[in-house]
Amino acid sequence: MRDDYLQSALKVIDDPNILVNVISLRVKQLRRGNRPLVVSLEKLSAEDTALREVAEGKISYDLLAD
Repeated sequence: MRDDYLQSALKVIDDPNILVNVISLRVKQLRRGNRPLVVSLEKLSAEDTALREVAEGKISYDLLAD
């Protein structure tokens, strides 16, 4: 996992626990065959792709109230 992608994603989702959950869910989706929402000239891992998607504002999340 690239640290620069991680730091960029943390600027968008500043809570590390929420970021881990969002990235985990998106990685599962990508590994099941969902298409990436970002274009890259280099071959990225599913984790790096998910981090870039968050950093570029392509992925959002909602917190559910209890």
